[in-house]
Amino acid sequence: MDIKYNLKPASQRRTEQFTPDGNVGFGKHRTDHMFLMDYKDGQWCEPRIVPYGPFEMSPGAMTLHYGQSIFEGAKAFMHEDGEIYTFRLDKNAQRMNRSADIVCIPNIDEQMQLDAINALIDVDRLWFPAQDGACLYIRPFIFATEDRLSVSPSEQYTFCVMLSPSGSYYSAGGVNEGIRLLISTEFHRAVSGGTGASKAAGNYAASLRAGKAAAQYGAAQVLYLDSTNTQIEEVGAMNHFHVLKDGTVIIPKFTDTILKSITSQSIMELGEQLDCEIRQETVMLDEFIAGIESGEIIEAGGFGTAAVVSPVSSYIFEDGRIVTVGDGLVGPKVKRIYEVYTAMQKGLMPAPAGWVKRVERVAPNT
Repeated sequence: MDIKYNLKPASQRRTEQFTPDGNVGFGKHRTDHMFLMDYKDGQWCEPRIVPYGPFEMSPGAMTLHYGQSIFEGAKAFMHEDGEIYTFRLDKNAQRMNRSADIVCIPNIDEQMQLDAINALIDVDRLWFPAQDGACLYIRPFIFATEDRLSVSPSEQYTFCVMLSPSGSYYSAGGVNEGIRLLISTEFHRAVSGGTGASKAAGNYAASLRAGKAAAQYGAAQVLYLDSTNTQIEEVGAMNHFHVLKDGTVIIPKFTDTILKSITSQSIMELGEQLDCEIRQETVMLDEFIAGIESGEIIEAGGFGTAAVVSPVSSYIFEDGRIVTVGDGLVGPKVKRIYEVYTAMQKGLMPAPAGWVKRVERVAPNT
């Protein structure tokens, strides 16, 4: 892919490593540039890196009316050698295309996606925050741009990648406090045959109302059930999991109503390094609650890109009933998973072959 570089003048670009005062937070900052590529006449074309800024879009752009938009979320990390490395970025490219299929967006060759992201990181590598636990959060997304009001797939799209220098999700000391989840029978994230297995923008818009309801119960997010309210599916922005007293980690089976978390998939491949069995099952709500109350289930949480592991200390039902997991504290299995996974991301312990890849220095100086 021949990328055109239309960069800011050198005098307007960052010239020293980003050194923030305090934790930079998550998703608040932007780098100097973004990657763009357009789809028209049946092909992806005009790959380019340009200054970060507003899009020019027709009011009739189909994404504004029919929500034809998808996105991904990944991270890159600086290792002790001073170089930046991506983590399982190929899995994000694969999932982007699965999402595209579900909402009728043309696929983008996986290698083209990787080349685009790596080129942008290379250009803006000085934006990596010089801070313990920091990362460059990577946000690729595709949206429909054709100016047409009939309800059908667009024939024109834009693919964009932007970067957000972000700090550690947890404060110093790592995972120390669990969250509460609302188990809701009123709100449902997805139904079979819909878009639940994609990272479609509309899925997240639909979750906002449920998130507001969760806050009224003192909960961080909703633990969604299937449409029959009998099976556990996933948390608002994470895959759910729980740990049995023998150390086995259980993740609900992936269906067409659950987004396959790359973190979940990776952790399932790390059973030996994590010293435990990890398996997927259909998780019935009644059995899950009974397992917590009997002490068979001793830890629980969510797997996702932002936090890696979010421990859950308790669940609350819409009638106010609260069920506490174990002693309500963060357990050793959650801590072990977090420590191993983040150590691999940061290059502090070996990861499986192909998981960690260095961002090469190939960008032009001007």
